[in-house]
Amino acid sequence: MASYPNPQKELSSEETSSKGLFLGLVAITCLFLCLFLVSLWIVPYYGFDAIHPYAKWIAGFVVGVAIILVLWASIGLLLNATTGKYLPFFKKLRGVSVKLFLPVMTLIGRIFGISKNKIRSSFIRVNNELVLSEAKTFKPDEMLMLMPHCLQSSRCKIRLTYNVRNCKRCGKCSIAGLLELSDKYNIHLAVATGGTIARRIVVERRPKLILAVACQRDLASGIQDTYPLPVFGILNLRPHGPCLDTLVPLDHLEAAIRRFIDSRYYPENVDKSPISLPPIH
Repeated sequence: MASYPNPQKELSSEETSSKGLFLGLVAITCLFLCLFLVSLWIVPYYGFDAIHPYAKWIAGFVVGVAIILVLWASIGLLLNATTGKYLPFFKKLRGVSVKLFLPVMTLIGRIFGISKNKIRSSFIRVNNELVLSEAKTFKPDEMLMLMPHCLQSSRCKIRLTYNVRNCKRCGKCSIAGLLELSDKYNIHLAVATGGTIARRIVVERRPKLILAVACQRDLASGIQDTYPLPVFGILNLRPHGPCLDTLVPLDHLEAAIRRFIDSRYYPENVDKSPISLPPIH
């Protein structure tokens, strides 16, 4: 019997920074944003009377609503990442954490001497846990494996960006293994040279889930760009440095595939017996 990776074991061992870093920065960012919003009301407080007697209170109401939204999104994110539970309406506010928190957290992290890659890795880990917590499964044609072009050998002359099937499967890079997974689970595989082509592929394919492999920077920006489309990110391996002959942990990727694909489409469950045709008279 074929041995397959355990999805829960493989996915939980993803090599990323501790999610505690991200959650701590979420709390600090929330406090910073709330103080900033309060200052927007307090600073011009005494000047609003010249506009209208109720102007300062209207501004205070608007600022108060914004603070509540930031607090709700922050608490919801902390609660979901630590317990897997959701606050009411949190799913609709997840965009606040994806679009707003990461850039602000990067700025705050710089003040404390925390590298961008550490923050991005922690962000990717928390994002993955949020995607996993939704416990959804998909058909193969609803999933997309999106890979960076740096996985291709730098000595290879074949152009794979527009058609990864041009690969000769020589085994000198990770593309051959990716094609095997694509064929095995019948999931579309695409290679992108940058964010613009990646976005175009997503628009053309319209997947319901993306399994993406890239570095911290590209994964973090990709998660932001495609929100609310769920992206499960796996960090590539860079034995030769960034953007050169990188590798993909195929066992982690296959574990992710088996976690998200409907079990009816596992290759071991697909009936491969020959079709019986009626006799010709």
